[in-house]
Amino acid sequence: MIALSLAEIAEILQGELRPSGAHSPDTVIDGTVDTDSREMTAGSIFVAKPGESTDGHRFVGAAAAAGAVLAIVEHTVDAEISQIVVADAVAALADLAREVVARVRAGGRLKIVGITGSNGKTTTKNFLARILSDEGETVAPVRSYNNEVGAPLTMLRVTDSTQYLVSEFGAAGAGSIAHLAGLVNPDVSVVLMVGLAHAGGFGGIEATARAKSELVTAARSDGTAVLNTDDPRVWAMREIAQERGMSVAGFGQNSDATVRAEDLDVSASGTKCTVIVGGERMPLHLRVLGAHHVSNALAAIAAAGVLGVSAPAAIQRLESVEIAERWRMQPMGDDRVRIINDAYNASPDSMAAALRTLAQITGPGERTVAVLGAMSELGETAGEEHDRIGLLAVRLNIQRIVVVGPEARRLYLAAVGEGSWDSEAVHLPDQDAAFEYLKTELREGDRVLVKSSNSAGLRHLGDRLGELFS
Repeated sequence: MIALSLAEIAEILQGELRPSGAHSPDTVIDGTVDTDSREMTAGSIFVAKPGESTDGHRFVGAAAAAGAVLAIVEHTVDAEISQIVVADAVAALADLAREVVARVRAGGRLKIVGITGSNGKTTTKNFLARILSDEGETVAPVRSYNNEVGAPLTMLRVTDSTQYLVSEFGAAGAGSIAHLAGLVNPDVSVVLMVGLAHAGGFGGIEATARAKSELVTAARSDGTAVLNTDDPRVWAMREIAQERGMSVAGFGQNSDATVRAEDLDVSASGTKCTVIVGGERMPLHLRVLGAHHVSNALAAIAAAGVLGVSAPAAIQRLESVEIAERWRMQPMGDDRVRIINDAYNASPDSMAAALRTLAQITGPGERTVAVLGAMSELGETAGEEHDRIGLLAVRLNIQRIVVVGPEARRLYLAAVGEGSWDSEAVHLPDQDAAFEYLKTELREGDRVLVKSSNSAGLRHLGDRLGELFS
């Protein structure tokens, strides 16, 4: 974080400063900011966030012992550390992020990119951060820090020397992206796709589209919207951008795209395609598994282009990326049994894309095995969408379908109903039972996809299988 005095921070937060020890209102601090006391280092700021299962105020003492010098609290705590008492710690975190970013931006150097979409946010964020990091100091979220806590924490990592801030925005409901993006008003707004991920919490896909469009509305009026031309709901957002006087750049595989891809060739070594920008044709070999990641790469190339990075330079840097993120199409195991651990998140769109990738990268004499868990947050569409994935797995000729957990049982029943029987499809109660089954079922030449929503926990099953066959 940039250097601020305790008095300045208290004023920004409209809180009551209670200095401790040798501290005075003029004491200046510039340490990291976090809500996790285990992440404290010397000079850090600890935000005591109340939670559903625990309360951050219980860990103020531990934060101080780990090196924190300031705690932002909702009530005073008996601990030897300076404290600023605020009405709402999460709101205070957002207020501090807004002010810090505004001060750095006032220096004229900082450019901000916001990314949202039902799928692909984290991959695109990582792709773009890789491209921009060779241009200058770049701050991007760790893991999927895209909510009301994670997004401000990422923003607070900027310093006076930061040139690029890449922010990822998830949507907890209507207005949440508007709030988070409104903290920084991005120069570049990237909208990837509108799908059924979390649609249950929004009331349907059209409501999801409106929520994603909040990123375009929150951008600077002299900024640029980078939009997916292959998704009609996203491409329609260009009208919002144009009404606000923004520029528009499209990415995709159709002729409307500013950054376009042709001739996709998917294999176990990644995806090859031709990228077309301004009439120039350039080969791209994306090592991250799955044709669906080509769209994320195009988005990153387009956003980087808005910021002045040439397409050849962006492509060269993308080709060095081996995995998008841990638990996202992550290759594990070895050539005997290859595990693809993609169980950090799942939606109908990403589940279908992962299954198609499994089918595409499995060669003659090899066997496809899909280990599938539940997709969460689909609301009233959950049953129907699990049915569709079960049908798709059979129609893609996935040779072994291993369904894990009671919430995914409809997926199994749909696969059986479509013709996957005689042990081609099995249903197991939990990941331990699945691990014991797969230890004896998997054989040399198997290509295994492990896919589920985070809540199903199959990412840990994927790790166990990867270790077993490495």
